[in-house]
Amino acid sequence: MNKELNIIAVVPARGGSKTLSRKNIRPISGKPLIAYTIEAAIGSRSINRVVVSTEDEEIAEISKRYGAEVVKRPEKLAQDDSPTIDAIMHVIDWFEERNERFDIVVLLEPTSPLRKDDDLDNAISLFIHNSDRADSLVSLGEVHLESPYITKKIENGFVRPFTPPAAPLHQRQQLPKVYFPYGVIYLSKVDALKRYGTFYQERTIPYFIERWQNYEIDDIYDLICIEAIMRYRLESRKES
Repeated sequence: MNKELNIIAVVPARGGSKTLSRKNIRPISGKPLIAYTIEAAIGSRSINRVVVSTEDEEIAEISKRYGAEVVKRPEKLAQDDSPTIDAIMHVIDWFEERNERFDIVVLLEPTSPLRKDDDLDNAISLFIHNSDRADSLVSLGEVHLESPYITKKIENGFVRPFTPPAAPLHQRQQLPKVYFPYGVIYLSKVDALKRYGTFYQERTIPYFIERWQNYEIDDIYDLICIEAIMRYRLESRKES
């Protein structure tokens, strides 16, 4: 546990989902999906409190079973178009109303369960060591096959480049590196998050994740891929 900074991890988990019903508690490799994120947060040496924000009673019960605290999210903040940042701020406000304040808030998306054992502590340590020049951190995975320089759009029925490169590029290896923000970890100083209302701020630094972590669950195909990766990594550990 971090002795100097008060750090809270918030796991947002609505009950509703249009693309994959009840995805936050879908069983994956023997456990509800949300359990992987809760266990990763509880296993961190840096995080002081692990809180699930949900309006759903079943998700709340499962979250408590795996060791998380629960802050009941108002229904108005649990709609399909409700910004996640509003749920995060609700949790911070909830604790501040009870005279408990945090220095850093960590957002952990349950739909991104592919975390290494030391990811959270490494990311928090990286941020703390750079806190004089940074106010937030986001996890980034390098985009490989779906670079914006390869993607296309349709104009008047014809295929056109979505993002034309400055010069002709003939091989994927020539493309500029671009990154996608997967939900392994986002974190911010609490005062900066209040000021900006987003984890993407003027002084946001990256935490790079590995290729196999570049997945998050939005539909059944994502879930199948992630479960296969989990099974492969577990079998690889047994063999090593």
